[in-house]
Amino acid sequence: MNQDLVLDSSLQSAKNLAWWLYLGHAASLVFSLGAFSFIPLIINYVKREDAANTFVYSHHSWQIRSFWWYLVWMAVGGLLFMTIIGIPAAFLLWTVAWIWKLYRLIKGIVDLNDNKPMP
Repeated sequence: MNQDLVLDSSLQSAKNLAWWLYLGHAASLVFSLGAFSFIPLIINYVKREDAANTFVYSHHSWQIRSFWWYLVWMAVGGLLFMTIIGIPAAFLLWTVAWIWKLYRLIKGIVDLNDNKPMP
C-alpha cells in the first residue's frame, strides 16, 4: 500500500523554514564552529509553535537540542583546555562534538526531505 503525504501550503512553508534553519546551523558550524548558531536557534524557538502537530515540530526540537548539547560539550572542552593535561582531550572532545553536530544536521536534513519526524 502506497501512502503519499500531502503537504498544504502552511506545512510546506514550515518545512522550507526548517530546511533553511538546518542550513543556517550548518553554515555556522562550518564558518564559526557553531558560534553563530544562536541566530537560527532563536528562529527555531519563535517558529516552533507554528509547526505544532506536524512532523516539522520535531525538527525544530531536534535543532534546539543539537545546539544546546553541542554548547555543553564545547564548554566541557573549554574547561579541559584550561589545564595543561586536558588540552589534547579538549581538542579530541571538540572534534567529536563537531562531527556529532554535523551528523545531526545531515540526518535532520535527510529526514526532513523524506517527510519523517525526528526522534
